Amino acid sequence: MRYYIADMHFFDGDVMKEMDRRPFGSVEEMHACMIGRWNKKVKKRDEVFVLGDMFSWKGADAPSINRILAQLRGKIYLVSGNHDGSWLHRDGINLDRFRWIRPYAEITDQNRNVVLCHYPIPFFGKNHMRDAGGKLKTFMVHGHVHDTAEAALLYRFEEMSRREKITTAAGDVESMECNLINCFCGYSDYQPLSLDEWIVLRDRMLH
Repeated sequence: MRYYIADMHFFDGDVMKEMDRRPFGSVEEMHACMIGRWNKKVKKRDEVFVLGDMFSWKGADAPSINRILAQLRGKIYLVSGNHDGSWLHRDGINLDRFRWIRPYAEITDQNRNVVLCHYPIPFFGKNHMRDAGGKLKTFMVHGHVHDTAEAALLYRFEEMSRREKITTAAGDVESMECNLINCFCGYSDYQPLSLDEWIVLRDRMLH
């Protein structure tokens, strides 16, 4: 199984209290919750794609980060975000825990194309491709905007894109739907979700 999650911000007490107002009394409580929910969901052979901002260097050091990495189950892939530079290049971090670390990637998930980036990209390669049933088959999964005014603006743009129509080279009329999924961990109750689970959650939030 493949899972996705973004903006966990381990060790970042500021984002926990100010930006996200996470329901935890301390950073330690947040860590215990996120590790527990990750491991309840993820099995040893599962793959987890973290869409940026996994750790913060605030209040952390290499041994502390390595202890958390050692506790998380599964095969971890990191799509680096704007906060990851604060710890990725520090001495002593066990980077072998990651199958790869990239700023951008494209994968497949059950015959669907998935574009991975920390930052939302409204228009991307093959974003209008559809399957035999007419459903969009390319998804752009991201993080970065959390549940903020930026996220709200992005959702309004996505709604506008669904109403806009284009005529394809084949003469078909289609919407310009962006098909983005914000994998902010606060939306998923701080656990990684499969693409199907994120689609259900995204559609419930937007509709």
